[in-house]
Amino acid sequence: MRSVRVRILAILAVLVIAGVVAWQALPSGEAKSDAITVGTSDVVTSLDPAGAYDAGSWAIYSNIYQSLMTFKPNAVTPEPDAAESCGFVGQKLQTYQCKLRDDLTFSNGRKITAEDVKYSFDRIFRIKSEVGPAGLFPTLKTVTTEGRTITFNLSGRDATFPQKIATGAAAIVDPTKYPGDKLRAGNQVDGSGPYVLKSYESGNRAELVPNLKYKGALKKTGEAVNIRYFKTSEELQTSWDNDEVDIAHRQLPSETLANLNVNDPDVRVTEAASAEIRNIIFNSRANSPFGEKKVRQAVAALLDRGPLVRKVYQGTVDPLYSLIPTGYIGHSTPFFDAYPSSDPARAKQLLEQAGAQTPVAINFAYREGDMYTKETAELRRQLEKDGLFKVSVQAVEWTTYQKEYAAGKYDMYTVGWFPDFPDPDTFSQPLVGTGNVLHSGYSSKKMDQLIAATQQFSDRSRTSNDFKEMQALVGEDVPLLPLWQKKDYVVAKSEVAGSQYLSDGTGTWRLWELAWI
Repeated sequence: MRSVRVRILAILAVLVIAGVVAWQALPSGEAKSDAITVGTSDVVTSLDPAGAYDAGSWAIYSNIYQSLMTFKPNAVTPEPDAAESCGFVGQKLQTYQCKLRDDLTFSNGRKITAEDVKYSFDRIFRIKSEVGPAGLFPTLKTVTTEGRTITFNLSGRDATFPQKIATGAAAIVDPTKYPGDKLRAGNQVDGSGPYVLKSYESGNRAELVPNLKYKGALKKTGEAVNIRYFKTSEELQTSWDNDEVDIAHRQLPSETLANLNVNDPDVRVTEAASAEIRNIIFNSRANSPFGEKKVRQAVAALLDRGPLVRKVYQGTVDPLYSLIPTGYIGHSTPFFDAYPSSDPARAKQLLEQAGAQTPVAINFAYREGDMYTKETAELRRQLEKDGLFKVSVQAVEWTTYQKEYAAGKYDMYTVGWFPDFPDPDTFSQPLVGTGNVLHSGYSSKKMDQLIAATQQFSDRSRTSNDFKEMQALVGEDVPLLPLWQKKDYVVAKSEVAGSQYLSDGTGTWRLWELAWI
């Protein structure tokens, strides 16, 4: 961690000097007024908060919608945004109340009420989209209102509830525009965030302008921003090379990131630790080859993360051996402890114990994309090289991919994961709890008990042992197989200020921090 911090400080020192020079070079009164263009290969699944639970969608939500609470950069405790104040009632951690600000309006001018907040939560559960965020709120029983006060009644103790309502899942929508029983159609948005969505073309671009009606935690809104969406890292690279984007984030090709020159005076580079992870997910249903635990364990015994880190990702990721990534309470390394190196003989023995005939035929799906194609090819090579598995692979467009793995169509699939909030709970219930958002079919009474145990304490340091026990159980049951933890890179032109604040390694995009020098 220290080496990363030192590098960031060194980079920022260079950026300050470059920024001063650039500012001095601009003639008085000739500051740029064009929109800042940000390029990404992320995908927006839906513009309706009830219909998406993915990094690409939530990145734009944090700019066009508003939640009761929000996170400042690198903070672990949320603070009020649309709310005037929030807090638990009593010591049971089962009743949470927020008082709504009295000066809020949607971008269309309609005043926001406490009933609008209740409506926004209720419709998530009425619609219950298979790729929506309902799974983030397993303890939420009812929402009631009185005046400007919103009361969340929980079915059990949940110390992390304040953090959950600071996410894109808790975005407040206008009931006159968003149907109560289905997702809103079209490309229009009515939110109250720091930006207004002026225009949107799915898979191509989004045009954002400052919301002059915004009231909340931010002291100011930022510059106009255009977001360009690219299908592949290579397309993003080409656009960057052609000066068509001012900032590239998530994700230039690994080869480019590995060879970035931080001393280039024309480019600002921010490299930081990140909690973005990637896992192999196993379909644990009885009709899948991975319904048998020992078959899942056999894949864990075969996996060698080294070639993924070195050859596929060029050192821009670190190997991951746990459910919870480095830097979070309770992190441990159960997969390194149980499977320290690739062991084909052990994998073969596990398959024999499972009564599986080799090679075991499996279908392996992944989100289409250049880097994921290389990753999948390497994983397939490892699984097939000793004749223990026969793997058919399938690249699928992201929106279709989410729906099909939710329906149990694949035996094995890979999914990246951003933390919803800065607490290890974001890696537990959503990923390995009963009814998890990965739709793996995995369910364990002991796991659910451990998850509930970690939600008992406001003092999160008291959860460490329960999280370690949880990870040990994941290492035993193998409902998923951790692959890597990624570093976060933001690459910007030297005339753009604030790029170092755009991301803190979570899924939030702070576009309002960007400005021309």
